[in-house]
This record gives sequence, structure tokens and C-alpha cells, in this order.
Amino acid sequence: MKEIQLFLCVAFLFAFGIVYELSQEPDCFFFCNPIPKHFLRPNDVMSQGRSIIFLETTDHLQPSPLVLCSVESAARIYPDRPIIFLMKGLNNNTLQDVKSSYPSLFFLSTMKNVFLFPLQEDILFQDTPLLSWHLQVNATKEKYWAYVISDAIRLAVVWKYGGIYMDTDVISIKPIPVANFLAAQSSQFSSNGVFGFQHHHWFIWDCMNDFVQNYNGDIWGNQGPYLFTRILQKKCNLRNFENVEDHICYNVSFLHPQRFYPIPYQIWTKYYEVWNTKPEFNHSYALHLWNFMNQKEKKNMTIGSKTLVENLVRTHCPNTYSLELHKTQLPQNKTS
Repeated sequence: MKEIQLFLCVAFLFAFGIVYELSQEPDCFFFCNPIPKHFLRPNDVMSQGRSIIFLETTDHLQPSPLVLCSVESAARIYPDRPIIFLMKGLNNNTLQDVKSSYPSLFFLSTMKNVFLFPLQEDILFQDTPLLSWHLQVNATKEKYWAYVISDAIRLAVVWKYGGIYMDTDVISIKPIPVANFLAAQSSQFSSNGVFGFQHHHWFIWDCMNDFVQNYNGDIWGNQGPYLFTRILQKKCNLRNFENVEDHICYNVSFLHPQRFYPIPYQIWTKYYEVWNTKPEFNHSYALHLWNFMNQKEKKNMTIGSKTLVENLVRTHCPNTYSLELHKTQLPQNKTS
């Protein structure tokens, strides 16, 4: 009898300790206890609604330096929040082989708050208006399918779990201080490259309904930034920004363009130029580098170029920068 009482006492203390840890630091259960990452599932990590979420909707498993930097910078800026990278090409086998076959993924997996999970569209679309659309759409006939499916998935994952979604060409430089927000590209136009909402927020549900009801895959952005702008305009009287102040409507913050787009898309190449004076970006939370605009020119972050993008990677993603520096194996000057 005494042995049973002792066992129950120990079990109670252990359970109480876990509850106490969770009450003090919500995410500490994942980061402070020796639970191997491969035992955790998306629901385990994302259920608290505090994740920073990235997507790879193709089968590509070799992330570029810019993608690595996006994930690393988020992991540094949000050390107490899980950084989730959902990748379509991942499965249980590839997750086991990342060290030998996919060094870039292994690099990400070594960060304590970064989690790599397979992207499972069918599961994410369950219990959302997007499921019927997904079952009927013919992807082979879609002009902008890679963008459309990404637009759909980011809505579904934020609806289901909550958190902040970011494109993989976004470098984080300081924490975003609000939970429910959209990123303005201009006074009358919203981006969907960065946004955050609590789970089951009405704005995301309205977006998913509009996505299906007004679907047109032939117009680029119709299910993305134009969709966000349509829903926002229905609810809010959008007015011009004055100074660097954000707008709030129906508990949704419409964040000033300086927060994420201090360099607008019209002059996106400025990121790949040398600046005489280093910009401070004091009003920005993160920087969107307009990778969509870079598809033809294919500009890269080049070690030793002294461009703005190199300085940003070196400052905000030092491990990524060191990895690229090692790859280049720059020749050293010889002394006689």
C-alpha cells in the first residue's frame, strides 16, 4: 500500500510540474524539456496559436539562402515561439534522411524552435469552405496554380491553428506587437505575404468563403492580396495613412506599408544594390524582398558584394551567412 501511495505521490508531483511549466511559459513544454522533435506532430506544436508559419507548396527540398534566412531570422526574433515550415515534399522518410541528403533542411532542423512538417493539404482543408473547391479544381488547367494553392493553404492553416504566416522572402527584424493584423502595401491595398490572426477568426473565414465564391484562377492575386483587400474594403473605410501610424478596424490592425514594405515593389532591385548609407528600417517589423519580381533577373545574395541584401543576411541571419560563406570557399591572398 505504501509503495502505491508513494508512486501516486510522485506521479502527482510530476504532473503538477508539467502544468506549472506550461502556466509559466506556454511554449516551454516544447523548448525546455528533452522531447525529441520527431515525436511531435503539428497539433502538438501549433495548438497554442503562437506559431510563425512558412510554406513550401512544391516538392522542392533544397531551400535557397533567402528561404533559410527567412526562417532563421524568425527563429531569432521569436525565440519563445515555434517556427513551423510546412513542406509538400517532406514525408517520414525524408525527415529521417535530412542530415545526409538535405543539408539545408538539416541546418534548419538544428534550431531548437524550428519544426519541419509535411504539408498535408487534404487535412488542412477539412472543415473549411476550401475543401469543396480543392476537390473540384483541375490543377493542370490552372495558370497560376503554385500561387493559388499557396494562397489557399495559408488561409486554412491560420484558420485552423492561428499564428503569423510569412512568405519565405521575408526577413524578420523585430517582433510584431499585434495578434490580428494585415500588412498594407498602400493605403488602399493589402498584402497577403505577411498576416496574423487568432485561430477561427472571422476575417479568415470570410476570406475562405470569398475565395470559393469569387474564384478566378486566371487573374494573378485574385485569391491572394486582392482577396484580402476585397474583404477589408467591405468592412472598413480605408483612408490614407498619415505619418507612420497603423489603422484599426473591427479588431484587425491594418499595418502601415513601412512595417513590411519600406522598399516598394516598383524599386525592389534596391535590395540588390550597394547603399552609401545603411538604412535603419526603424519603422519596420520585417522586410519583404519581392522574390516574385525576381523570377526573371534571378538576383542572388552574393558574399562580398556589399549589397543591402548581403548586409541584411549577415546581420539578421548570421548562421545562414556563415553557411554561404563556407560554400563559396573564397580564395585567400597568398603572401610571399
